[in-house]
Amino acid sequence: MEEFIITFRESLEAALVVGIIFSYLKKTEKIEFKKFVYIGMFLGTLGSIMGAVAFRLLVGGFSGISEMIFEGTTMVLGAILIVYLIVWMADKKDTTKAIKQQVESALSSSRGFGLMLLVFVSILREGVETTLFLNATLSNQGSISLLFAAVGILGGLGVGYGVYLGLKGMNLRYLFSVSSALLMLFATGLFARGIHEFQEAGIVPTFVEHIWDVNYLVDENGFLGGFMKSLFGYNGNPSLVEVLVYIGSLLAMIALYNKKRVNLRMVKN
Repeated sequence: MEEFIITFRESLEAALVVGIIFSYLKKTEKIEFKKFVYIGMFLGTLGSIMGAVAFRLLVGGFSGISEMIFEGTTMVLGAILIVYLIVWMADKKDTTKAIKQQVESALSSSRGFGLMLLVFVSILREGVETTLFLNATLSNQGSISLLFAAVGILGGLGVGYGVYLGLKGMNLRYLFSVSSALLMLFATGLFARGIHEFQEAGIVPTFVEHIWDVNYLVDENGFLGGFMKSLFGYNGNPSLVEVLVYIGSLLAMIALYNKKRVNLRMVKN
């Protein structure tokens, strides 16, 4: 399920950027620059695929304690990046306007090349983020569902294309709010799981190894427990440090997000 959320969110953001650019070019009658957008899309997608392959080759070179440290680092960095993106998006009053300003700047400075570079960087950024997030998910649950990931990509692209066509019934604010909440819980679980990997590697103390054990009620390796583990970071027998990290990181994320939202309301008023 988390594969769907991740790929849906990332592909939607990329599709919205491209859709807004196409809409702007059409409105300003600068259709001749569409070819640079297509080139940027192709190069960005190719770069994302090459980056994903290189990353997986790098991961395959670790084993033992080095693998634990690398996986823990990936999870923690992935969690931090997810939170940063959620909080960063929270105070963006008009993303469409910001993208249009970037397009205007790109066309005025270096014409087609600047526009191509803008699209390339936008898609490559989403691709790199997707690779990092999915790898953290793979480390967390041992496998990922390519079907969920593919459906998420198609869903994100579909919604983005719908926005480009001008479908008024799409509530993007609601979609981003729901996905942000789920990703926030996912990030909290990733962070706690990353600390668990560091404990396994012996670089973070445990203090109390198992503060409780409820695996006899909901086994973390069972169907329900596995689902909760992959999506929310459920652990049937966590250490004291893991529990403190989970609670502390979740409260910190909520506080940061709410602070941004409050600041946005104050600006609007």
